[in-house]
Amino acid sequence: MTATHFVYIAECADGSLYTGYTNDVAKRIAAHNAGKGAKYTKSRRPVRPVYAEAYASKEEALRREAQIKRFCRERKLRLIAEARCSARCLPLP
Repeated sequence: MTATHFVYIAECADGSLYTGYTNDVAKRIAAHNAGKGAKYTKSRRPVRPVYAEAYASKEEALRREAQIKRFCRERKLRLIAEARCSARCLPLP
């Protein structure tokens, strides 16, 4: 089965991190930057993708999204840094 569900982390203009779910990372980032994404990112534009993971099912992706949202900022930053050093992270748009 092809991975078509994604969990992503975007860095906002104010340096904060936003974690979300989508089936198209590039399209979702564009929506955030157009002010049509999440309420949180609307006032923190522009946002840029810094991390993404792919999953075969929506359920898996949503579980992982909830898990990452519970991480503290430092843990999210470690996740991003570790992914940059491995093949685990997807290439970002």
